[in-house]
Amino acid sequence: MPDYRALAAAIDSLTEGETDAIALMATVACEVHHSDDRFDWTGFYRVVAPGLLKIGPYQGGHGCLVIPFSRGVCGAAARTGEVQLVPDVDAFPGHIACSSSTRSEIVLPVRNGAGELIGVFDIDSDLPAAFTEEDAAGLATILERVFGRL
Repeated sequence: MPDYRALAAAIDSLTEGETDAIALMATVACEVHHSDDRFDWTGFYRVVAPGLLKIGPYQGGHGCLVIPFSRGVCGAAARTGEVQLVPDVDAFPGHIACSSSTRSEIVLPVRNGAGELIGVFDIDSDLPAAFTEEDAAGLATILERVFGRL
């Protein structure tokens, strides 16, 4: 489990003064990905049109290029505005298998300072039930601190 306070402080230091969303996403994805061995794919899907996500900066193997809000775990997070904590992706209705090795997933909505959904932050693990409420809380704090200033 990452030390989310230390991770947040490191990300704050690296992103201080930056206002470009893509640069911020790239830095957050890199730092979070390398903070824990459970994280096999870590990245963003950006809102590019009503009801549509496209892949953004990420770490790990290839990802799906386009995800509609109506499909998958990422779509559910975008559609509902709620964190999706999925211990078994095979049991999630409509799961999109971008990688056959993924067993569990956490996806958090990403909002700017005006409260507008700008994307989702997705982490996949090859381990079942890899993510906890502590992960959700720690990651949500980081996302709010970084993207809330946009």
